[in-house]
Amino acid sequence: MKKKIVVTCLSVLFTSLTYAQDEVVMDDDSVQVDYSVQTDEGVQADAFDMPEGMLISEDELMKESANINTLSEGMGTSRVLSYDDSVLVSRLSRIPTTIEMPLNDVTRKFIDTYSTRMKSSVAIMLGAANFYNPIFEEALERYGLPLELRYLPVIESALRPSATSRAGAAGLWQFMISTGKRYGLEVNTLVDERRDPIKSSEAAAHYLSDLYDMFGDWSLAIAAYNCGEGNVQKAITRSGGQDGADFWSVYNRLPRETRGYVPAFIAATYIMNYYCEHGIVPHDATLPLESDTVVVAREVSFAQIASKCHVSVDELRAINPQYRKDIVPADYTLRLPAGSIEDFLLYEDSIYGGNAKGGLLASGTRRLITENVESTPVEQTPTTTTRNVYTNNKKSRSTRSTRTRKQQQTRNVSVKSGDTLSSIAKKNGTTVTKLRQLNGIKGDMIRPGQKVRVK
Repeated sequence: MKKKIVVTCLSVLFTSLTYAQDEVVMDDDSVQVDYSVQTDEGVQADAFDMPEGMLISEDELMKESANINTLSEGMGTSRVLSYDDSVLVSRLSRIPTTIEMPLNDVTRKFIDTYSTRMKSSVAIMLGAANFYNPIFEEALERYGLPLELRYLPVIESALRPSATSRAGAAGLWQFMISTGKRYGLEVNTLVDERRDPIKSSEAAAHYLSDLYDMFGDWSLAIAAYNCGEGNVQKAITRSGGQDGADFWSVYNRLPRETRGYVPAFIAATYIMNYYCEHGIVPHDATLPLESDTVVVAREVSFAQIASKCHVSVDELRAINPQYRKDIVPADYTLRLPAGSIEDFLLYEDSIYGGNAKGGLLASGTRRLITENVESTPVEQTPTTTTRNVYTNNKKSRSTRSTRTRKQQQTRNVSVKSGDTLSSIAKKNGTTVTKLRQLNGIKGDMIRPGQKVRVK
């Protein structure tokens, strides 16, 4: 689909408009920039807000558990470079996507914000993107969605799993509890799967796919991701109906934040592709650590695990962001650096407090899910090919030494919404590696309704 690149003020706005940029101090001492459209008479019209992900300071970004020990300032000189509209139009037109990327007064404002005031934050997010982009891309590819949607978490959460909005949305993709549960994310006192990078990305891709099926236009689907499908449908109805509707045609009927949401997404997509041209130097990302996943037999705290497994509580938080109180409930999965898996298996009884059964299945096989993964990024910038941080690449020795091999009759199960290879393996007394071998699956790609052989 050929993209339409337009350099114009929004047709829905009044002529002779001027933009006023005001600073509003929030309760958390961050600064919200509210771009307001004003008429010549000074009457405010069509104001829009910046998404909350754009209000997170660079200091807050570097406090994120996943960033503390993995990102460092990149080598090079950061500088501010600006370009006229014709250059930006040309660059937007070269982004290979089916999502329209128009340049107008609003999108230009957001591009300017990312490339000037937020350039240090962009440098940090570019480093963190090495960790998260492969996860996002796998989920989006599974649903056949445009891969540029991986930039939605940039404006939603600034790539922070710990992010929580004023309205209560949480995680990289900023799910509300109700929407998260609708798409299979568990939220309880101890666990919040909205913060789990893999599970929340799967849920987001599923939701975005449903929204596109509903509206048939990516700008409206993206707007609905922000404010809900009901609000977008109302805006369409009040603007005269469904035929030919897109974000810009219903702009004035949308909530304030949503008016800034789609332009911010376009700007984020632009800056994550053309940061070099604006003199932004990405943060360097350290070499990855392999990690495996075990299922714990009893409730256990991060402190108990750290005391025996040569891993810090901060490291556990970084690779297990879904646990809200640093506690892993019984029968839940725990991700550990590969070097700590053997310690966990060796000292499991003492980690639980000496009364555990050691997490044994009826067959006597340890509850070890053989998922060898990487917990931090490989590449130094997002322009190079990244390795998926949750991609399996080899079998751990601890798994090979504890696995029992049996001849069993063939049995299949149907994948339900929210199921993962890990959960299916756990329910059926097998391993993720075995499921992959039986079904010819590479990675973790499964779809609801798919038949998976478990025996």
